[in-house]
Amino acid sequence: MISALSLISLLGVNVALAQEKSSIFKSGFDGKPETDKWVIMYGAGFAKEAARTGEGSLKVLEGEASVRTRQALSEQGTLELWVKSESAATEYTISILVSPVQNSDSAWVQVGQIKGSQETGEYYAKRISIDDPGKKFLRLDIKTANGHIWIDDLRVEKILLDTALQKNQQKVISEVLDKLRADKDYQVQAEALRTLGKNYAAQIDIQRQYLEYANGIYSSVTLVLATSERSKMANPLAYQTFKTVVDDVRTVSSPIQKARTDSLLKPLGDIATTSLNIMTNGTYAAFAEPFKTIVATVFDRSSYENAGLSRKERKFAEKNGLPTFAKTESFLSEIEKELNTVTALDKDLLDIQRELDKYRKDLDKHLKESLIAGGMGRGQENYNRVLSKDEATRNAALEEINNYFMLQAESYQNHSSSNTQFLQFMMKATSTMEESQVFKERFNQIASSVITFYDKFDRSIAADQNPFTDDKDRKVWEARAVKVRAYIKESKEAFTKAYM
Repeated sequence: MISALSLISLLGVNVALAQEKSSIFKSGFDGKPETDKWVIMYGAGFAKEAARTGEGSLKVLEGEASVRTRQALSEQGTLELWVKSESAATEYTISILVSPVQNSDSAWVQVGQIKGSQETGEYYAKRISIDDPGKKFLRLDIKTANGHIWIDDLRVEKILLDTALQKNQQKVISEVLDKLRADKDYQVQAEALRTLGKNYAAQIDIQRQYLEYANGIYSSVTLVLATSERSKMANPLAYQTFKTVVDDVRTVSSPIQKARTDSLLKPLGDIATTSLNIMTNGTYAAFAEPFKTIVATVFDRSSYENAGLSRKERKFAEKNGLPTFAKTESFLSEIEKELNTVTALDKDLLDIQRELDKYRKDLDKHLKESLIAGGMGRGQENYNRVLSKDEATRNAALEEINNYFMLQAESYQNHSSSNTQFLQFMMKATSTMEESQVFKERFNQIASSVITFYDKFDRSIAADQNPFTDDKDRKVWEARAVKVRAYIKESKEAFTKAYM
């Protein structure tokens, strides 16, 4: 059996070492052998419908359901799965349990829970940290109300090195505290504090990393370019049908009607140079109905007969009035459909930004409190050193925290402090570190939202989402979609590499 001191020595490894992640379990529920990975206890079944990818999904009926893996997994780090609800009223709770044995109810331990209800009938990504190093079976107990749900593309990642060490650290501290209840072993106290200092400093650095992750999600130029270009795809000026309508309107317009038309088009950009502005619902609403009114007005007989037009232009107006208005209404309906898609993406992005802002503020506050508890004291200078881009500056600040714990260790080893003080100091430090884990789970939730956003974005620019009927308009949309696909692909890959 490994002693507490041996484990303490083992924990001297820096938890900020580079970490390698990979999936240890994947399931797309796409028929055999995928479905053979699962045992369905009740309330669910494999379905050929509503698959997110591939050909199948797990359909969970309204009420209660339970499924478990047929084989034990070697370890369980972050669990990621995709959920789709039957309707916006559907609510679900997914409890995650693990057990070293398959058929003993008492052996199953709940390690996480996912709750949700979704605004749209689309798949949403969900991530949660299980962090169990044992070889155990995985079980999902699911409760749904007001409809059923589908689950697809489930995977389990390896445990990160920092998580594994934290788990061992918790075991070590538990052993130390148990020993201290029996007797005063000052050598154990001192070694425990030295180890705790290294782990505490490493946890400070992990907080810094998560703060940088949150700050960096929107810093990608490719995401900015992708969302900007995607918005411009809903701009009427991009499409040949609209340019034809505008030319026809100008042909039969009076000077004041031309001026009014130019005034309406100005917020959209420059139709001559195809310089497009980003479209919003507000811009569209201010433009669409007034523009249709102008079209109806300029092609009205009383208008074009008094507009000083040539005989040829009057004949044109008489012949093309109704077809032009019909074309305008049809085209603007297609634009509105495209704009609704863009607006939904913008809302998702705004919601993510709002969550990120709150996360950053909360983590910023917790990091400052952690520095104080680690002996650095208050002050912006210390905070700036820990967040410095210069590695040497950061390491020097973290070493001060480690030295603070070393001084405490020497104090206890020299018997100059009481056992009670030692326990209080240990519990305060470990409590601060445990609170830090909340931010890891909150970042998982933000990451889930971002992954879902990318998925929605990808589907919005798929070829089958082209809203236009005119061939020329369809080609313009597709040409712009190609550029946007390249931007979002690069952005998604950068996000996955940096934050996943």
